[in-house]
Amino acid sequence: MEQTAWRFSDDRGQTVTAPVPPARVVAYIQAGATLEELGIRPVAVFGSFHDGARPDAAKAGALPLAEVAYLGAGDALDVEALLSPGPDLVVAVGYGGGQVYGLDAETAKHLEERVAVVVLEVGGARTLAHIRERFADLARSLGAPEADGSALLAAQERLRAIAARAPGPRVLALSPAGPDQVHLARPGAWPELRALAEHGVDLIEPGEGPGVNWLTAPWETAAALRPDIVLADIRSNAAPRDSLRRDPAWRALEGGARVLDWNPEAPCGARSHAAFFDAVAGALEEA
Repeated sequence: MEQTAWRFSDDRGQTVTAPVPPARVVAYIQAGATLEELGIRPVAVFGSFHDGARPDAAKAGALPLAEVAYLGAGDALDVEALLSPGPDLVVAVGYGGGQVYGLDAETAKHLEERVAVVVLEVGGARTLAHIRERFADLARSLGAPEADGSALLAAQERLRAIAARAPGPRVLALSPAGPDQVHLARPGAWPELRALAEHGVDLIEPGEGPGVNWLTAPWETAAALRPDIVLADIRSNAAPRDSLRRDPAWRALEGGARVLDWNPEAPCGARSHAAFFDAVAGALEEA
């Protein structure tokens, strides 16, 4: 049987080649969840320094965690752990600068000496559509079928139509840090929030202060912004909402706004993006 050469250029500009498409993929958990959605099941996934000994259910998406090994996160990860499932490809994400997110720089360096590594950028100036297409390109190169984009197109049209109604509800995205502080998202720093704005959603800017992605502030600052809808981070490193219910500022925020789950590291496939747009459209309609 004739072998077909495989090649893929990642977002660092590095080209990875192999005699045949890789079949044993180890991936950062968000990337692994995306590949699963697109029809490529990884053999194992790993977390970041924000994760723990167990996989974050929000980041895992539809990954069957009983079948896909979780290799750990942060300092618990070394090259041998990452290579233990026998991968022929590692898929990671990046947030600029060519760095492999979730791995120590030395670990990433030595990993690339022993196995092919592809890095796809998921932050910064990348648009949500571009990120989605890059993952689709990779999945197709690994043998996945063409994804059906009809649900995404319908969700985008619905969101655009509902957001065009005036006056539109004001939306605040945040990540609970604990009972005393909250990280308020700067919409321009997040591809999915920029995508909402491009569809006409009125996103609240948290104000001046330090921090490129977030403004860290007391809960009173969030309540004073008086949003109609709150997109609240549901990753495991965010404080659970139940732990905030004794805080008067959170209760005021929750009492005056519809609170919607937000996963800043959701899978980057058309199905997940359609679900996100549909959820926001539904909240706008009911606000």
